[in-house]
Amino acid sequence: MYDMKVGLQLYSIRDDMEKDMDAALAAVKEMGYDYVEFAGYFGKTAEEVAALLKKHDLKCISVHQTYDLFVKEGQAAVDYLKTIGAQYSAIPWMGLEFHKGAEDHDKAVEDIKKVAELLKKNGIQLLYHNHDFEFNKYEDKYLLEWLLEDIGSELMMPELDTCWVHYAGVEPAGYVRKFAGRVPVLHLKDFVCEKLGGGPVYALISSDGTEGKKASREDTGFDFRPCGDGIQDFKAILDAAADAGTEYLIVEQDACNTATPLESAKKSREYLKSLGV
Repeated sequence: MYDMKVGLQLYSIRDDMEKDMDAALAAVKEMGYDYVEFAGYFGKTAEEVAALLKKHDLKCISVHQTYDLFVKEGQAAVDYLKTIGAQYSAIPWMGLEFHKGAEDHDKAVEDIKKVAELLKKNGIQLLYHNHDFEFNKYEDKYLLEWLLEDIGSELMMPELDTCWVHYAGVEPAGYVRKFAGRVPVLHLKDFVCEKLGGGPVYALISSDGTEGKKASREDTGFDFRPCGDGIQDFKAILDAAADAGTEYLIVEQDACNTATPLESAKKSREYLKSLGV
C-alpha cells in the first residue's frame, strides 16, 4: 500500500467537462478519484467551480495555467485559484524560445520569479510540467534542470510527467528520485511507442485553452493508453514517488483511442487501486 493521494487531470475528459461539468465531476468522484487538477474552467466563475467541487466532495489540488496570465491579471488570477482551493499552479509548458540559451530566457525567468513570489505570498506553490523537449541539452544539462536552477527550488518545483520523461529517453523512476523532496505532484501517464524520442507527439495548450497543431505520430508508433495498458513500469514509478515524498499522483491521458475518456480514466483508477494506491 502507498500513502499517496490520487487525482485526475481534467484535461483527460475535457469534452465531458465542457458539455456538463456537473455530470463529469460526479463521474470522476464515482470512479474513486478524490482530487482533481484543472486545465481550463469552460467559462465558469471561481464560485461556480468551487460549488461543484463541494457538491461532489472533490478537492482541487492543482491547476495548469501559463504564467503570463498572472503577469497580466495579477492578484485577480491568484484569487481564482484561492477560491477553488488550489494548492499548486503548474506552468503546463514553455516554448523553447524562453529556455536556457535563447534570447528571451532572462525575461522569462524574471517574469516567472515574480509570479512564483506572488503565488507563494498567497499560499500557492508554483510547479513546472515538462514535455520531452525540456530534455534537450544546453551546455550538457537538460533545459528542465536549467530552468529549475534559474528559478530556484524555493519558488518552483517540477511536476514531472512520467510519460514525457520516458518518451525523452530518460528512466522515469530514477529521475523522480533525482528530485526527492521536490516532487509534491507527479503525473502518471501511460503510452505505447515504437521509437522513443521521435519528436513532438502532442498538442500544446495556449493560455486561452486552445490546442496547437499536433505533430504526426506515424514515425514513432506513439499512442496514449490508460495506466497499465502501455509500457510504463508503474510499480517502479510508485516506489520512487513514495521514496521521493510525493503526495499527489495525477492521472492524465491526453487522447483516448481505445475507449471513451471517462472509461479510460476509470480503467486507470482501477489499475492504480490494484497496485495499492
